[in-house]
Amino acid sequence: MIFFIREYQLDGIMWRYLRICICSCLCLVFLLLGFSLPGAVAKNTTPPAIEKYLQTGQLAAGEAAMLAQLQKHPQDDQARFSLGMVQLAKAVERVMQSLYRYGVRSNALTGFLPILRLPTPTNPNPQMITYENTRQILQGFIDDLGKVEATLAPMQDKNVKLPLRFGLIRLDINGDGKVEESESLWKIFATINRINITPTQASQFAIAFDAGDAVWLRGYCHLLSAIGEFGLAHDGREFFNSLAHVLFTKPDTPYKFLVNAPTSTNSFGGIEFVDIIAFFHLLRFPLQEPTRMTKALQHLQTTTKLSRQSWQLIMAETDNDREWLPNPKQTGVIPNVRVTSQMVKTWLAFLDETDSILTGKVLIPFWRIREVRGVNINKAFTQPGTLDVIAWLQGTGAAPYLQVGKMTNTRFWQQLQETFGGQFFGFAVWFN
Repeated sequence: MIFFIREYQLDGIMWRYLRICICSCLCLVFLLLGFSLPGAVAKNTTPPAIEKYLQTGQLAAGEAAMLAQLQKHPQDDQARFSLGMVQLAKAVERVMQSLYRYGVRSNALTGFLPILRLPTPTNPNPQMITYENTRQILQGFIDDLGKVEATLAPMQDKNVKLPLRFGLIRLDINGDGKVEESESLWKIFATINRINITPTQASQFAIAFDAGDAVWLRGYCHLLSAIGEFGLAHDGREFFNSLAHVLFTKPDTPYKFLVNAPTSTNSFGGIEFVDIIAFFHLLRFPLQEPTRMTKALQHLQTTTKLSRQSWQLIMAETDNDREWLPNPKQTGVIPNVRVTSQMVKTWLAFLDETDSILTGKVLIPFWRIREVRGVNINKAFTQPGTLDVIAWLQGTGAAPYLQVGKMTNTRFWQQLQETFGGQFFGFAVWFN
């Protein structure tokens, strides 16, 4: 996540914010890995029991071992934290195995879309994918995130520690039952960011996850679940039928002439210009399951609640041990990034303002000139309709949710940017 912070500049704020939000949906594991590896050196401490399972890719065995430990010692919160971590790794592994199974392509469009951007190797013999398969993949990820959240929720020990060399975790991406060096998280991270990381650097980097980070992780599970529920609430079949050939090698689509068609000279990054145009034209998704919009809203509201709880724990910490999220008196594992008291205070104010927006007590200013009404975001979730992205940008898509009321203060959002040095949206991905 911090590589977004390094890239972030004040120009193009909303576009970069959109990019950050999309990338955050890719997968929480890669958000956790979004640091400069040389920043924190592992201390000579006994590694937790789960580490050997994570580093050898034996995720199922690790999950079983932690479940057995909790059956014997239900109050062992390090075992509970370990169980949540290995379940998270399994969730990401499951997604990547699905992408490999169905032969996800690597191009400009898949690099833009959530989850599909994960660096999945080319499958020489992929299975055919249907639109229903894509929904099953997303639902499976939501279910797995719910499992992680349920595991971590009972934690009570405020002094729990889980030191991990996170980059050494390995996943069986291609589902062949083996884990290779190329399937280590540090290798995947280096591939995504096109940077050089040595095995020594990867082995030295460690994060001492603590109670505040456990609550932070729960919050991220809800945030990503909200995005997933939002997606499944809408019908993307037309989008899939018309553009799946750009995303997957063997899609089951009624437009057979699109599949494996030779790329013409009128292309960009291997994608036909007409397909790029169709992408924007097809950003219209009929409402399919409205109850999922309510679930998405509930997940978002739980995210802000858990963020407050995590920062309460973080601010009470008195140690200084390889901190993932440091308080102003601590040094974090991310080099050259400091968290100040004013940042934390402003972040908590942001959570309050977000809650007011999500409940409809405060409106979003409408972006069309001479309009005194604002957009009630709460109604967009509780009284949803067809999602037409272009119509929303143009303004007509937001028309059903316009009303007169208290607006969020533009000056407040300017102060957010000032407090975070023009990098608020980048920090927001990190702070959660």
